[in-house]
Order: sequence, then structure tokens, then C-alpha cells
Amino acid sequence: RQHHRTLGPPVTQTVLQNRSILYHSAGDQGLFMSLYTSLAQQLPREPMEWRRMYGRAPKMIHLEANFVQFKEELLPKEDNKALLTFPFLHIYWTDCCDTEVYKSSVKEDMIRWQNSLRAHGSTDWVIVVVETNDTKKKNKTNILPRSSIVDKIRSDFCNKQNDRCVVLSDPLKDSSRSQESWNSLLLKLRTLLLMSFTKNLGRFEDDMRTLREKRTQPGWSFCEYFMVQEELAFVFEMLQQFEDALVQYDELDALFTQYVLNFGAGDTANWLGSFCAPVRSWSGLLLRRPIDMEKRDGIQRGEASLLDLRSYLFSRQCTLLIFLQRPWEVTQRALELLHNCVQELRLLEVSVLEGALDCWVFLSCLEVLHRIEGCCDQAQLAANCSHTVGLWAYATDKLKSLGELCGLVSEKGPTSEDLNRTVDLLAGLGDERPETINSLQSPYKKLKEALSSVEAFERHYLELSHAAMEMYKAIGRLRSARLVGKSLAEFYMRKGDPEQAETFLQEALKSYVSEGWSLPVTHTRKQVAECQKLLGRTEDYLQTSALLAGDVNLTTEERKHFCQEILTFAGKSGNKSQKVTLSMDVFAQLTRLQFHPATASVHSGAVLQVELTLRCFMPMSVHMQEVVASIHFDVDHGGTHGKSKGAQRQTNPGSVEFNQGSSSAGPPLSSTRGPPLELDEIQDRSPSDNSLNSTGVVCKNAHLLMRRHDSNSPSNTPNCISPPTVSMKEGAQMLKVQDVTLEPGNNSITFTAPSGQTGTYTLRQLCATVGQIQFVLPHIYPSVQYEVYSQEPQLTVEPLSEPLLAGLPQMVKFTLLTGHYTVKKGVALQLSITDSMPILPSTSCTARISNPAAGLTLSIQSSEKVTSISLPPTPPYHTLEFQLEVLCLIPSGSERPGNERLTNGEVRHRPRSYMFVIFQISIDCPWSIYSTLLALTFYIPFKTKHSLLSAGNRKYIQVCVQNVSDMDFMLAEMKLTEKQHASLELQSLNTKTQQLLCSKHSVFCLWEVRWKDDLPSCLQCVFSANFAPLNQDVSAFKPFHYQFQLERVTTLYSVRAEILPPVGEPHCRSGFLSGLEVCITRLTEPAEGEIVEENKSDTDVLKTTKLMYEVADSSSNWAVCGKSSGMVLMPMTANATHKVQIEVMPLFAGHLPFPKIKVLKYLPHTAPVAIQPDPDSCVENDSLSLLDKTLDDQADTASIRSRGSVHSVGSGDQQQKGVAMPRLEPFSPGQVFNHTHSRQVLVLPATDDHIMEVNAT
Repeated sequence: RQHHRTLGPPVTQTVLQNRSILYHSAGDQGLFMSLYTSLAQQLPREPMEWRRMYGRAPKMIHLEANFVQFKEELLPKEDNKALLTFPFLHIYWTDCCDTEVYKSSVKEDMIRWQNSLRAHGSTDWVIVVVETNDTKKKNKTNILPRSSIVDKIRSDFCNKQNDRCVVLSDPLKDSSRSQESWNSLLLKLRTLLLMSFTKNLGRFEDDMRTLREKRTQPGWSFCEYFMVQEELAFVFEMLQQFEDALVQYDELDALFTQYVLNFGAGDTANWLGSFCAPVRSWSGLLLRRPIDMEKRDGIQRGEASLLDLRSYLFSRQCTLLIFLQRPWEVTQRALELLHNCVQELRLLEVSVLEGALDCWVFLSCLEVLHRIEGCCDQAQLAANCSHTVGLWAYATDKLKSLGELCGLVSEKGPTSEDLNRTVDLLAGLGDERPETINSLQSPYKKLKEALSSVEAFERHYLELSHAAMEMYKAIGRLRSARLVGKSLAEFYMRKGDPEQAETFLQEALKSYVSEGWSLPVTHTRKQVAECQKLLGRTEDYLQTSALLAGDVNLTTEERKHFCQEILTFAGKSGNKSQKVTLSMDVFAQLTRLQFHPATASVHSGAVLQVELTLRCFMPMSVHMQEVVASIHFDVDHGGTHGKSKGAQRQTNPGSVEFNQGSSSAGPPLSSTRGPPLELDEIQDRSPSDNSLNSTGVVCKNAHLLMRRHDSNSPSNTPNCISPPTVSMKEGAQMLKVQDVTLEPGNNSITFTAPSGQTGTYTLRQLCATVGQIQFVLPHIYPSVQYEVYSQEPQLTVEPLSEPLLAGLPQMVKFTLLTGHYTVKKGVALQLSITDSMPILPSTSCTARISNPAAGLTLSIQSSEKVTSISLPPTPPYHTLEFQLEVLCLIPSGSERPGNERLTNGEVRHRPRSYMFVIFQISIDCPWSIYSTLLALTFYIPFKTKHSLLSAGNRKYIQVCVQNVSDMDFMLAEMKLTEKQHASLELQSLNTKTQQLLCSKHSVFCLWEVRWKDDLPSCLQCVFSANFAPLNQDVSAFKPFHYQFQLERVTTLYSVRAEILPPVGEPHCRSGFLSGLEVCITRLTEPAEGEIVEENKSDTDVLKTTKLMYEVADSSSNWAVCGKSSGMVLMPMTANATHKVQIEVMPLFAGHLPFPKIKVLKYLPHTAPVAIQPDPDSCVENDSLSLLDKTLDDQADTASIRSRGSVHSVGSGDQQQKGVAMPRLEPFSPGQVFNHTHSRQVLVLPATDDHIMEVNAT
């Protein structure tokens, strides 16, 4: 028995229902039918790895087969590209085991089967030989081994493809051999089938791609190509590769969309003409069938409309997405499809009955929603309402459009024309589909019912609208919810219910204002104004009208209309108590405030003007009866409120800019920020002494900042629908101006502020009155204040030029700030001065008053110690200025003034080089019972120093005059006298009678002291000179005296020294020891007060004194070897000499100065301690070395007795414990004369060798 089988279904619908691949079977029919059940069940059980071409990722698939009996007419022709009816594998079944039968019939049948396949180009075949025990028993005589029949078949038909012949042993028995045979057969069938399918699928894709590339050629049809690619999608769907199937439909969608867009741009295609036919049916999407065969047939015939194509394409996409468990993507794609279809119909210029598209969209939205509800439970729908809410909102919008079109929204109901239109729309829906005919909530029934009556429409529309709003709110999309609410408001307005409409409009407007959408704000505000006018809410309507009148998004005519509404109400005569109070922010904006004068601080009774700049938002001139600014007055007690007086008054800004971040064209939009902080300073002062106890900051609008802001609370800005209640607080004082006309834009208004009482005035509110309407600005922020003060008279004295110089006439300026005091005729100032600073008389002394600036003559009367100055009449709060010439005499002597103590108690330290004199002036003022003390500081222009010079027994006195001022002077008649010794002669060695003394320079004068008998030990000297500024007359010279005292001027000792070269050397050499011989000689007999010691011997009593010598070299030219210092017991007789030998070593060659030799007094512990020197003295001698002193370190104005320092020989610890120890004291300058002070000695180098390096190249 032979049977031929081809695997596969005969028709497309069967293929899609069975999801199987076609098998073509031939051979023994009875044998195949006995094996069919097991074969069909076991074939798809095991998955196979499918490796596709072009590097695509492999997938595991299950192969389901559909077996068809072999017929030659089922073999594919060359022009037939269909995959659904393609036999992928041909199988020949036989159980022949008889050689004769094989030769006589089976072989010939196989040859015919092979020839048919070869004629149609099919190479995918397999021969299955079934072996059973029953067959063996029936043919025992002629039976051959099975292997011989299989070998014959393989040799006859499978020479090169031995694997194309498969043996199935005992298929109906339950044995291991049978199962193994089945597994081998199934594996072979799966492998061959998959190879054939992959090969033919690749060929099909190549043909499809070639067909798509021909789309630019004439005669190409999208519908034909659609059917080809859809067949590929069907194949993928059969293999349960839904993602690949979806890709095919997405590519078809994108290709068609691109053609439509190109058509809109002018690039037409011939095949698009069939889709431009008028739309006759708008029944919506059909998603309850796997395949809408009616629409598919229309596409295949090229008779489908645009809506039919889009509906069928989306239904297939929806089915695949549901298989992929992506239902929420269906809603997203549906929303895009519905919007795109509307646009594509416009691009293709398809004729559609008015309202038909709305019906199609409405039905499609509900169909998609019902399809999603059918595959998801309620919990999933509630959790994913963000995906479906768009369809609910779109359906609501389309239902509203249908209601407006059919007259179901108007107050009067539909007209006959509306009813005819409704009938036409319902006719285009056709009959209800069988899938939904039993559903009570089908989209078809809902639309038909909604268009049947006004009540039904309202019920369905409100149901959809509230459902959309609730979903939007649940997912946090408040803007979209309020947009739906705005649509509801328009519905209520058409129905004549403005109260319901206003609620939704308020919510929408709040959202637009908070986010700054200017155009939606304007449109919604117009609707709000219409509602408020119908409801009779006058105050709200006027507030909204004011906002619209200043809105630049409206035309000029519209703005003038709303402005006229305000003016019309304002012009009505009525009860004044029924005035309407509105926020000023909707009418005008305060942009600038400026004080005149700009200091914003005036004295009591002065004129202060406040200039306001208002930017009016109205489109036309508005006449206001009055503009009022309320003032809060705070009395200046100088106590707990912390308002200071006089020069410490708080300064207020003279100009305040009010920046609210708004455009210059209209009122500002609301900001999400709250009201600005209004901060004020608070101080607590003691009532007794006005001292500050505490200070802090207080927020004046904390009740506004701390309140809770939520979605239900009204906005605090002028742009909200319900503006905050504003009121004008009653104030004791106000700024008023009447009959003001505001023009569009900036306007200036000037007020005269009250300034009668002293204190602080704060501007709180601003109110503009237009008839029965008051526009109030409840808070002026930032805070604006001005101050009215009362000031006590103040008198100050200051030099015209700094500094004031003593000894020269100087101009001093007196300034009187009258404050609240009035200077009347005859009022005089009484100045108490000292003899050392007289006020010079002047006949041309004038005074100047600040306003008017005219010169007035002063009357000055001077007595012995009091000077009276008569002041000219001066009004309060004016400045009176006059100048006086004073002279401060330079004090003689060397006393040094102390540091100046300022009025605040701080000590002001003056530089040492600039001595000064402070004079106190006591002034008795008629406005005070107390005297005013003023201090003037005069600086002495000269610093004078003196010094005593010695040359052996000859003595010289040098005086140094240093100019420490910034002026140049001329010195004349410089003299030096001694007051106590007439026999003493001071011979001047100065050659010039006049000497120029420039600024910061010094002049040295020298006198030689000559005496007849003995030189006095103490000299009282007076240096005198005349000085005047450079280029002045002789009469301008002023005297200058300087007194000083010189003590211990007699030379007591002379020091001589000689340096002896090494033995045998004529000169000293560096590095070799030399001898230093020091000779100290006493020149005079002991004087009074000189400390001596008595050394008793057998014959006489010898008076001696102890001296300390020290040899040191500060320049490091000499090295002292051995003892460098020692004590000498010096006899107290004239010409007594003591010699000391010291070894020194020169360290360098050349003419070296002698080492420094110091001689000091060695005082016993019983000697009195010398007076310590003044630290501020001009002589600063803090070391033991007196030979190194320069002129600046010598004596000056201080006494000689204050020179030097006393050094104790003992340790510091012993001195601190109070133990009396011997000490050293330096001699005064001139008491010791050193003859070697400037001597030098020649020192030769150690060797005469000289090395010179020469480089030769």
C-alpha cells in the first residue's frame, strides 16, 4: 500500500485556526491514517532551535503539522508565492516488504511521485518505510529481509541522500524498539521540515523585499504588497512568534503613513486614489474577531476605504499585542491611531459627512476600552488608568462635539435640521455587529442612545466627563482634569447654568495662573466674567473686568469694553456705604516712590514731598476723585523704640523701586511664591540712660506666611478668580491728593507729607477712589519710611588747615548748627581762653548763614580772659559759619607734653618727632546752662636737640633744630647764652645770620665754650632764634626759645693707646699677635660728689677710685687674646696714670681702626643708685658703649643727669632678691676723652706670596 502526503492546510482560515505548517503526504493512505494520530500528537512536543538568516538571534519553536493528501494540483506553481498553502515537506509512506510488489507497483508509483516533485522544483521529500510483524506473517513465502527493500529504495531513489529514507519499526506497539524508531522518525521530520521552512521563508522574504523595492514603479499596488507581507505575519503567528508578526504590521503601518504624508506634500501615488473615496461607513474599530475577513477581502480587492484599512491593520496589531500581554500599549497606539486618522483624512481630502469622524472616534475609543476590560481585571484597570484615561477624555470630547452638532446642548433642544443630521449619522453606523448584539453596554447602543434625546445625551456626557476627571485626578494630572472641567463649564454655559460653570472655570483658571499660561488665562477669565455677570456678582465681576481691561492679550476694543464696564458702575449714584473695594494690583502698579529731599529725613516743620509713580493698566484715561496713602506714626521717645537722635539718626532710602517681576505691558501673573517678608527692627532701650538692652527682628506679616496653602485656598494674588478681601484701615494721618487723571502707562503723583511731630512715619496702604469703587493696595512693600526729627544746637571748632602750627597765626573755623534754636539779635558767645593762645583782633571778620548765603559782619569784644562774639540773627535748622585767627605761643624749655586723650576716652598717641600743645576753650552758649569745652591741638614745628662735644680740654656746644612740619622756614638771629656764669664766653662758629630750614630737614649750630679760671660743672643755656615762613616780611618773624642744662662737663680722664708690632717686625701682620698698650690718665683733682676710696699706708692716706676698662671690637677686625677687661684702682690726683698691656691679633690686612676701648665707673654696693632715664627722653642710651653714640643719641632737651644706664655687676636673680651688689655706670659725654677714637694702624698680610692663575688656549 502506498500513500502520498503533503503537510499543510488547504485554506488560509484553516491555517490561522490550526496554527500549523503544511505537510504533503503520499503513499499508503490506510497506513498513514493508522499512524496519523500518534504522529500529529508527538511531532510538536519537542522544541527545535530555529536559526534564521542574516545573523538573527536563534529561537526555540514547536512545529505543528497539518497533513494533506498528495495531489499534483496542490503543488506550487512558479508564479505562486503563497506561504500559507505551500507544502514544505513531501512524505511517501509504504510498508511493502515483498520484492515482487515493490517492482511491480511501488517502485513505479515512487517514480511518478518523484517526477511530479521534480517537475515543480520541489526537493524537500522523505520516504518512510513502516515495518510490522503482521506484514511479515502474510508474506512469508516471498518475504525478503527488510534491509533488502530499504537498500533497494535507497539505491533507486536516495543514492546521494541516504538520510531521506527512514524506517519505522512496529509503530503501533509499546516497546523500546518502537519508541526508538518513533524518536528517530520525529527528529528527522522536524529537522527536514525546519530546513525546508527556513529555506522557503528566506526565499519568500527576498521576493517580498524585491516587490517592496518596486514601489516607485507604475502599477505597483499597496494592497497587493499588503497581502504578501501579511502572509509573512501569518506564518510568524503560526509559529507563535508574535513579536515578529507585529513587526510586519508595524512596517506596513509606517509605509502607508509615509505615503500619506508624501501625498500631503505633493508627491502622489496612483494606488492612493482608492483610499480617497468618500467615507460611507463609520462603524468604528472591530477588535472582537481575530481576523475581520470582510475588511481583509476589501483590501485584497482594492476596494477598502482609509478607515477600513486602518481599522483592519489596528485590529491585527491589537490581537498580537494581547497575545504578547501588552494591553496598555494597545491604548497608547489606539489614541495615536485615532488622531492620525483624522489628519490623514484631511491630507487625502477625503469627503466625510460632518460628524461621521466623531462617531467613528467615539465608537473606536469605547471598543478599545471594552477590549482591554475583557482581558484585564478591575484591579489592573484601576492601577493602570493612566493608560486608558486618554481614550476616556477623547471619547468625551467627541461626544460633546456630536451633541453640539445635533443640537443636544442648546437650551431650546434640537431643530429639524439637527434631527435630519442625527438620522444621517446613525445610518452610517449600519447594523450592530453580531459580537455585541447581546451586550447592553456596547459602544453602538451607547452612541445611539446618547443621540436619541437631550436627557440621554446629558447623562452619557456627564458620566464620561466625570469618569475622565476622576482618572486624571487619581494619577495626579490636575491640568488635564481641569481642562476637562473647563469643557464641562462650556457645556453648562450652553445649558444656561453659569453657577455650575463658574466652579470648573475657577479651577482651570487657578491652574493657568499658577503656571503662567497667559493666553489660556485671558480666555478663561473672559468666561469667568460672563458667569459672574449672569450671576450678578458685582464685586467679582468688576475685579475680573479690571484684570481684562489691563490684559494685553485682548484687542483694544475688548479692553475698552471692560474698562467702560468699570467706569459705568463707578458713575452710578448710590449710597456711599455700598462702595466696592477692589485690589489695586488689577488696576495699577506702584513702581517707584521718591522723597524730596532724597534723605527722607527732615526737621520738624520742614517741607517733605513724596512722589509716587503708578503704572496704570487701563487702556484709556481714568479720572479719580482722590488718591490717599495711609500713614502709621511712631512717636520718637528715644527709649524702647530705639530711634536715635542727632547725628546717629537712621538714614532712610530716598528712592524705593518696587520690582514685582512683571512685564511693562500688563499686570503680573501670579507666582508660586508666597507674599514677601515684611521685616522690621525692634530695639529695647533703658528709660534712664537710653542704653541698648536688646535688639531683634520681627515679621509683621507672619499670619500670611504661616498659613496653609492647598489646592482649595484662593491665591493671594490679583490674578485669582476670587480676590482677597481688601480694606482701607482708618489712620490718623493720610497723604491726599484730589482730582487725578491716570493715563495708560506711568503716571506721577506728588503728595505733601506731614512733618509737624517728631517721629517715624511709615506708609502702609494706598487707595485710589473712582466713584463707587475703591482700588486699595493693602501693603506697601518694601517698607517705606521717612523721619521727622528735632535737633539740639551744635557748635564745632575745627582748623581750616591741618595741622595747626604753634608760633604762627592760624585760622580756626566755628560752625554752629542752630537746630530748633532761633538765634536772635544780640545773642553772643563767651569764649574763655588762656594767655598762651590769644585771639588776634580783626576788623573784617564775617559770618555766613547757609540760606541765604550772605556775608554778615561779626562783632568781637575781647577782655583779659574772655572774648565775646555777637552772632547775627539766624533761623532754626540753619548753619552759621565764621572764622577767627588765633596764635599759640611756643613754650620754652624741654618739658614734653603728655599724650592727648580724646573725647571718647581713648588715648591718642602722637609721634615723638612731632610735639604738640593742647588748649582747652570754654564757650558759654545762650541755649545751654552748661559750658561747652572744645580742644585745639597745636603742633610745634621744631624739634630741638643739644649735645656737648670735646676735643681734649676744649669744649663745644652743638644745637640741632629739626623742621618736623610740612612748611619751609627762615631762621634768623640764632644765639646761645649762659644764664649763671658771666665769665663764661660762648663763641659762635656759625657763619650765616639767616638760615633756610626746609621741611623734614635740620640746621646745626655750634659754639665754643671759653673760660678763664675753671670750667663750671653745670651750665644753664638758652638758645633763641627768630623764624618765619619762607618769603615772608621781616615783621612776620616770631621768636623761638629753647632752654637746656649741661652737667658734668669737665674732662676727668684721657685714654691713649699704642699698638706694638711683633718683635723684629716694623709693622703688624695679620694673624700675628701684637701688643696693645692702654694708658689712662687722671686730668683733674677730685670734685664734689665723686666717689672715692681711702687706702691707708704707713706714711700717707691715698684717695683712689675704681675704674673698669673693656677692649672690644664690634667690627671684627681684631681678636682680643687673653683678658679683655679688668678693674683699675686709679689714684684721685692730677696726672695720675695707669697702663694696661693687652695682646690683640689683627684679622685682616690694611689700615685698621684701633679696637674700641671703654672706661666705666665701678661703684661699690654702698653707692646711691643713679636716677633712671626718662623713656621718652630725646637721649636714648641703653648700652654700656658711649663711644659709639651719634648725634641723635646724645643729649637733647632733657638734663644730662638722665643720661646712660646703670648696670649691676651682680646677677639678675640677686638683684631681684634685693641683695646689694657692685655695679657699673658709664661716664657722661666729655668726662672721658679717647685719643685713639679715629686712629688707624697699618697691618701687612701674613706672607708676600701672590698666586695668579692664567688659562691659555
